[in-house]
Amino acid sequence: MTIASAPARPVGQLLRDWREPRRLSQLELSIQAEISTRHLSFVETGRSRPTPEMILKLTEHLDVPLRERNQLLLAGGYAPAYPQHGLDAPELASVREALRLVLTGHEPRPALVINRWWELLDANAAVAVLTAGCAPELLAPPVNVLRLSLHPDGMAPRIRNLAQWRGHLLEQVRRRAEQTGDERLVQLHDELAGYPGGREAAPRSANVVLPLRLEHETGELSFFSIAATVETAADVTVEELVIESFYPADAGTAQRLRALV
Repeated sequence: MTIASAPARPVGQLLRDWREPRRLSQLELSIQAEISTRHLSFVETGRSRPTPEMILKLTEHLDVPLRERNQLLLAGGYAPAYPQHGLDAPELASVREALRLVLTGHEPRPALVINRWWELLDANAAVAVLTAGCAPELLAPPVNVLRLSLHPDGMAPRIRNLAQWRGHLLEQVRRRAEQTGDERLVQLHDELAGYPGGREAAPRSANVVLPLRLEHETGELSFFSIAATVETAADVTVEELVIESFYPADAGTAQRLRALV
């Protein structure tokens, strides 16, 4: 289990940093958390030291991810409340089994498991349809699926609607970076933004979703994706897992997939 080092900033300032982007006043948060506004003000200014129970209550109402809840507890002088096991740890054996069932059950359609930073943790055989032709160095672990998608030596040359798909992915990273305050995500966004390919909003059309339109030797493959998470996670690693499943956006793609995989 990984234990992070304590942040340098006081816990009150960190709580305020989580409250303000959510556009919650001290009054609104204090009502939700059933504490006095005066007490919350004292906590944020450092005049009062919050208990671990108070920190957890506030972070629950602020929808703070488990990783950052542990950081706030450390800043307050307390031990982390949520474990963080490696995905290969015995404690997560049932989670691994469930993930593998989802991935294999989704074939012949591509599906993969990623973490908070879009690093590839597992995938089914059909993902090879997406990654065909990518440079070997981009496929060496740890694989970042966004880098693999947008890098000039990755999938980018095969993505027919690259500007739209790139804009969609950059917006996802930007939003998650703002939600978590994670510097690694900020750096990832800056790296991806430096790749060529343009950036466009999805055009208004008859499409109900933005498809990933990918060139393939058998013809164009068109996908849309659905992401799933573990809603009841009480472990940092498990909370950050995302299963991204790709589905054919048209009948032609479905037929080609059945023949390919």
